[in-house]
Order: sequence, then structure tokens, then C-alpha cells
Amino acid sequence: MTPGTPYEAARVDGLLSEKRVTVRADGNRLWHFQHGDVEVGVLREGGQVVATELRIPLSERTDLVREVVSEAALLANSAGARLVDPQLGRSLSASDDGVVVDQYLRTVRYAGEVAGVPEAMSTSYGLSTSEGARGFQPGVKFFLIALGVFFFLYLLVDSMTTSLGGR
Repeated sequence: MTPGTPYEAARVDGLLSEKRVTVRADGNRLWHFQHGDVEVGVLREGGQVVATELRIPLSERTDLVREVVSEAALLANSAGARLVDPQLGRSLSASDDGVVVDQYLRTVRYAGEVAGVPEAMSTSYGLSTSEGARGFQPGVKFFLIALGVFFFLYLLVDSMTTSLGGR
């Protein structure tokens, strides 16, 4: 909790072991919540562990975010550590879930619209995954039609050249 003091990862890991956390085959951990799973990792600087990192998957559902903030704040308090949201740049408490959800939704929209992250595409465009997978986008359709027209013209000119004795 005190800035400048070393981070005690063992204390946090001990408290996490009491939660519904499993270790995957790749060594990463998953913290299981009622509304989904969150990856648990470590953040290193200069080779030293300076924080435990919680990675929430991108989706339009905010129930998981609220649940994670609440549980992580309790865990941090029990460990004598601070819960920090790096996007907000400040420490959090269990009552800060609304602020975190707002920032999370901005990130999801950005990831879907600008970065093209598939998990966030349905959120940014308001489509279900079945709607997003149906058919081609208009730009792709135009490109395919233009390609077909050029191929047809090539075959037409080639046959005309052949019939006129050009070959």
C-alpha cells in the first residue's frame, strides 16, 4: 500500500490460491468468476515482479468487469496492496466499478472500430456474431465484382484477338 515499498507477490498469490483460480497448460492462471474468466499474470519491471495483472477479455458484457473490480478490491485490501487501473491512472476501491466500466466500454469500442479486434467488433457495430459473419462487406463485394468484370473483359478480348488471327 505504501508507495516505494516492494510488492509482495507471494501474499497476493496466497490469497488468489484461496479463490477459484486454475493454472492452464501454458502456465498462465485463470480466475473464474460467475460472469466469465480473467487471466492472472505478473507485471515485471527490471526483472522484478511489481504487480499482479488481471486481464479481462473484451466484450460488451460489463457484469464481469463489475465483479472483477469488487473481488479484486477485496483481495488487494486483504493483501495490503493497492488495486490500480493503469488506463485511469489511479487506485481503485470496490465502489469505483462504474468508472472502470465506462473506461472499459470506451476501450472495447476503440478496439472494435479502429483496431478491428474480432471480439469487440459486435460491440462497436451493434451486430451479433451471426450478423457479422453473414455475407461480404460492401467493399469486398465491389472488389470481387470488379475483378470478375476485368477477367470477363480479358477473356473477351483474348477470344476476339484469336478469332481475328492475332495469334
